[in-house]
Amino acid sequence: MAWSPQAEGDRMIINLGPQHPSTHGVLRVILELDGEEITRLWPDIGYLHRGDEKIAENMTYQQFLPYTDRLDYLAPLANNVAYAYAVEKLLGVEVPPRCHVIRVICCELSRIASHLLGLGCYAMDVGAMTVFLYCMREREKIMDLFETLSGARFTSSYIRIGGLANDLPPEFVPGVRAFLAELPAGVAEIDGLLTRNRIFVDRTRDIAVLSREQAINLGMTGPNLRASGVDWDLRRAHPYSAYPDFEFEVPLGSVGDCYDRFLVRLEEVRQSRSIVLQALDRLPAGPWYVDDGKVFLPPKTDVLTRMEPLIHQFMLITEGINAPPGEIYFSAENPKGELGFMIISRGGGVPHRLKIRAPSFVNLQALSVMAVGHLLSDMTAILGSLDFVMGECDR
Repeated sequence: MAWSPQAEGDRMIINLGPQHPSTHGVLRVILELDGEEITRLWPDIGYLHRGDEKIAENMTYQQFLPYTDRLDYLAPLANNVAYAYAVEKLLGVEVPPRCHVIRVICCELSRIASHLLGLGCYAMDVGAMTVFLYCMREREKIMDLFETLSGARFTSSYIRIGGLANDLPPEFVPGVRAFLAELPAGVAEIDGLLTRNRIFVDRTRDIAVLSREQAINLGMTGPNLRASGVDWDLRRAHPYSAYPDFEFEVPLGSVGDCYDRFLVRLEEVRQSRSIVLQALDRLPAGPWYVDDGKVFLPPKTDVLTRMEPLIHQFMLITEGINAPPGEIYFSAENPKGELGFMIISRGGGVPHRLKIRAPSFVNLQALSVMAVGHLLSDMTAILGSLDFVMGECDR
């Protein structure tokens, strides 16, 4: 729908946003109202634009990895993993089993952290302040684990092309097990406060219904798609990493309204917990990076004592990984949906073109369909139910 500032008859044009956190980042929504009813709307993005795709074309593959932290900055490790697998697909590199499993642990902990923040903000949008505090309490425990893992709580950049920054520290696995033992009680508190809460249910049930056909036609992915009853999860549909080794359910909604989107994310937290427990139980020993000095930096002791590793390090740092010419696409099931990377290489250490398929960007277009006919006061619930991140939209 093309944007037009001209209101018809007694209809009024107003702006919602761009303010943070009321519109979950710097999103501006242009609303056309007939009284309190929304008749048309236009999402207006670009206030956070940074040009990540063009930046990627001017630096080596490894140098761009920290920029992926800033896409969905509520799940930075999951972004790292998706990008690393994309480059490894271009290189034809297969990381060792231990690396695969550790990456799954990172992704699922990121999914739990992202959903907790999404659920907490969603609840606060419709007036449930206590739930936000409970969600943040559990999420802080994951941030502490990420700090143990990488030294950084937020933009950790722990993943490397061909492996990881380092192996798991000794205290990480016991810390994750302790957190997972406490998580069900925290989830039960959130569930008990919201699922049958009269105010929350009235604000979300039958609001912004998106049918199965509409969700598919709009290119929706992730929990927003599954809430409409579409059984599509890349971890199952196109298995990658170590996901084929784990048992988990894909939560589905039946109505496709704001309430279903809440229920799907809440259940995904439980399923991610189950995956992490399985991964910890099956965590294999062995190397956590590919033994190829042309892809992964050699150990520092070898660099300081042998000529060949020293040359490999010099080439990787100065020129980057020498990727073959080719064109690949890889996508992963991120907390917000399908995060994909399209890479076109002409050889050498820098991509010729890099395109990011950002799930928040695609999901946001559903606003123009799902909000029409509802009241202005419903917009906060609708925006919260989509759980988008503007860093990903305005990549």
